[in-house]
Amino acid sequence: MRDPRATEGYVDPMAGSSVRTRAASAFEALLPSLTPGATERLGRSEALAFLARLATSLLDIYEPLEVVYGKVELNDLVEVLLEAAGDRPVALRDLDRRREIDPRWYQRARQVGYVCYADRFAGSLRAVADNLDYLDELGVTYLHLMPLLEPRPGENDGGYAVRDYRAVDPRLGTMDDLSELAGRLRERSMSLCVDLVLNHTAKEHPWAESWRAGDPAYADFYMSFPDREMPDAYERTIVPVFPDRAPGSFTEFDGKWVWTTFWSYQWDLNWASPNVFRAMLETILWLANRGVDVFRLDAVPFLWKRLGTTCLNEPEVHRIVQALHALVRVAAPGVIFKAEAIVAPDDLVPYLGGHDRYRPECELAYHNQLMVMLWSSLATRDARLMAQSLARMKPIPAEASWVSYVRGHDDIGWAVSAEDAAAVGWDWWNHRNFLNAFFSGRFDGSYAQGALFQQNPVTGDARISGSAASLCGITADPASWPDGVRRLLLLHAVAFAYGGIPLIYMGDELAMRNDLSYRDDPALAGDNRWMHRPHMDWTAAGRRHDPATLEGQVFAGLRELVAARKDLLALRGGGETAVVGVDNGHVFAWRRRHPRSGTFIGLANFSEQEQTVEAAAIGHYGWLETALSSDGPLVVREGRAHLPGLGFVWLIER
Repeated sequence: MRDPRATEGYVDPMAGSSVRTRAASAFEALLPSLTPGATERLGRSEALAFLARLATSLLDIYEPLEVVYGKVELNDLVEVLLEAAGDRPVALRDLDRRREIDPRWYQRARQVGYVCYADRFAGSLRAVADNLDYLDELGVTYLHLMPLLEPRPGENDGGYAVRDYRAVDPRLGTMDDLSELAGRLRERSMSLCVDLVLNHTAKEHPWAESWRAGDPAYADFYMSFPDREMPDAYERTIVPVFPDRAPGSFTEFDGKWVWTTFWSYQWDLNWASPNVFRAMLETILWLANRGVDVFRLDAVPFLWKRLGTTCLNEPEVHRIVQALHALVRVAAPGVIFKAEAIVAPDDLVPYLGGHDRYRPECELAYHNQLMVMLWSSLATRDARLMAQSLARMKPIPAEASWVSYVRGHDDIGWAVSAEDAAAVGWDWWNHRNFLNAFFSGRFDGSYAQGALFQQNPVTGDARISGSAASLCGITADPASWPDGVRRLLLLHAVAFAYGGIPLIYMGDELAMRNDLSYRDDPALAGDNRWMHRPHMDWTAAGRRHDPATLEGQVFAGLRELVAARKDLLALRGGGETAVVGVDNGHVFAWRRRHPRSGTFIGLANFSEQEQTVEAAAIGHYGWLETALSSDGPLVVREGRAHLPGLGFVWLIER
């Protein structure tokens, strides 16, 4: 086992014939006893499929584990897989077969996601199941329920301090309720995504309690130090996550300094231990057998600790995820991973397998850069920084797909690089300060109604909280609706057509605004992110069919995006996205192309005034017709394409 406190750098050996030979030898030695055992437990056809998946995944299992842990206990891991495969319900085995035939099911243009807290959407898991008609009407095919595994009592970071991975928060229901919901989603061809916190557990988790009690089976599950020498050494290079309320990355407990990257009650797991790896693998497979299709791997960049670094995105992290992915694929091939990696663009692509040699890790990852640039362009009325930063991003592997979004449950951190800002003549620090001032309503002329989150008292840096509607300037005054609604739909029009799975955050389809009632709850009052985590307003939802209402305008606009997207093969994941250069900085233009489709061109005007671009910039792609727009077919006059203020257009080569 590698020492997580080691000071030496990471050495990743080439995947040469020696590794292949060792992996093949281990497999061949195991095969004589594995084949009859698998047949007995799974049946002949299932056993053959299991062995085939194991053989094809072997290098992605063996090599990363050998790199990280030095020794691979293949027999033990295969036993874990066999047990999970044997316990897998028939309905999920049928789903596995379909997805093995259609392995990139998650890339289809019909995929549209919806993100919500189960309690805030409907009250309980059973009630969520009773409201699936609403999601069907919206066009949803992928439901991401925010943290629902049993958290610690009291303060729990919005559910991310998990006390029991194998139980549901009792306020929401039971694990049987979750399995029932998963089954009802499958009947509608909807997928279920659930958060799995990899980096840490609540300090009340049984693993942590056993570790604290001195149980030798859990002796290496967490990290602690007898004094401040090593914590101080690590913190010289670690950037604190919550500098104002949880400074530092260690917490004193029972005379020891325990590693706590986030909050004092969230104890970091020691992923240098193969025992932690196995325990988490068993956890994932157990939940997969309850019907979870997609695991959102929370805080995944933080898994590996190395002195003298930020302890983010270390190479071992990618090897660990690669091995987990390969192992889960053997027992539950219908399951995929989504990386919650809110990191710099160059550090993000590897979580999708984008290395010098493709290594499968996560099929999905959040396109945080796109989200940040959407809001930056809206505030500045200038899309040049967006074009610059997105054009500079590395392409992702064809097997992977982005998850694109306008808003999420978290705050917005301004991922603006100095290099990109300088390329358009801006200072990155001043621009971040401007965005904070603008979206918190402190900039003269701002329409936004957000709030600063986690302002650093030393540097002055901060992030932004606020619902999408409130950040777009939508208020109770109908006079704010015309521009506010156009801003909201403009942002979604880009997110829906940039490639990957677009997500709708609960309430955005109804233009729900900031909910300040969180201030009345002592457990939530200290975290203003709860202003954009409202309870679903079902009364407002009842107005969604009335075009004279705010809700009716936004709901209808999003349904149009969903319906148009389903028919456009170019928007399927796995295709190519490229920024198109235009001669007007207010306008963002991009191109999509799939190997089996014609060219798609998107245009978005971030100014409130009409803007034009040279038609030749898009015309050379061929004959393009309007597939969808905010204002009817694209108008071209005297060689210029005209876009109304805050307007968008989707063009397709038929």
